[in-house]
Amino acid sequence: MNRIDKPDVLQVAQAAEDRPTEAEAEAAVRTLLRWAGDDPNREGLRDTPGRVARAYRDWFRGYDDDPKGMLQRTFEEVEGYDEMVTLKGIRFESYCEHHLAPIIGVAHVGYIPTDRVVGISKLARLVDAFAKRLQVQEKMTVQIASTLEEVLRPRGVAVVLEGEHHCMSTRGVHKPGVTMVTSTMLGLFRKDPRTRKEFMDIIGNPSSRGL
Repeated sequence: MNRIDKPDVLQVAQAAEDRPTEAEAEAAVRTLLRWAGDDPNREGLRDTPGRVARAYRDWFRGYDDDPKGMLQRTFEEVEGYDEMVTLKGIRFESYCEHHLAPIIGVAHVGYIPTDRVVGISKLARLVDAFAKRLQVQEKMTVQIASTLEEVLRPRGVAVVLEGEHHCMSTRGVHKPGVTMVTSTMLGLFRKDPRTRKEFMDIIGNPSSRGL
């Protein structure tokens, strides 16, 4: 079952079709610079709108990625391996959809294969495909886990994200160093406490790490 919200996928596709031109994006940046109280025509800011537009292309390149397509190439010659596969400490950079502030963190992804595995670099690319979008951490956690489950059909999937939200550390309550931890457990990871504990033991105690 695909747990990614279908209307959300359609909204992303529609937004890509309605994407403004680069010139329109640069004009919007100039407006924001004026709103901040500065002069976008002064020497130091003259090229800033173009730089910001190009930066946005990099920061939000996930909208042009196909997460499911990344997992299509799999390997079946694994000599019957059917134990847990875990990739931990995948650094990600995302942006809060509420304030456009950075979310910096690490992802831990595990699954128990049936008859095929995927290259480990694809797991990291999958995390980035969703991170490089405007995000809510809870949603991103589910998106990664649901895509793995839908494409690989493993016996279980586990995803844990740890993120520091700069919308909380650099504005608002100004509380730096606070880490938000979210998790999604599917299949054996949800049903079997021993399997879930093994995964959590492998990735370690999230609260003991600083980001």
